Amino acid sequence: MDTLTAEQRRACMRAVGDKDTAPEMCVRRLAHAMGFRYGLHAKNLPGKPDLVFVSRRKIIFVHGCFWHKHNCGHGSISPVTNTDYWSGKRERNAQRDKENIKALRKDGWKVLVVWECSTRNPESLRRKLERFLRGASVQGNKSN
Repeated sequence: MDTLTAEQRRACMRAVGDKDTAPEMCVRRLAHAMGFRYGLHAKNLPGKPDLVFVSRRKIIFVHGCFWHKHNCGHGSISPVTNTDYWSGKRERNAQRDKENIKALRKDGWKVLVVWECSTRNPESLRRKLERFLRGASVQGNKSN
């Protein structure tokens, strides 16, 4: 049972941001420290990518594990209240992500998805960003 009133829950959910989140800021700091410059939240591209490296034709999405249904422990959690709504919402998020990535790749963009859980190991994430931004696409970048 939810311990918050409907109004408290609504306020809590409104406070969840979609820009400048801690995982996104981690990725931005790492990329900037490596000397890469980028645009943010390009409204003219499918999915409004978090980081856009126009001259390299590369894009990075930073996804929250829960909201985008990552296969890690946090992303696999199922809400205990309003289950149908949240299951549907998370499923639609994941489907929309796939469609956006497909459209971007079709347009010639290379895409990397950085999951929230991977920001907990900054050195490993830095190496992944380095490989993606300086060289070829990272293998398995859809779920890592």
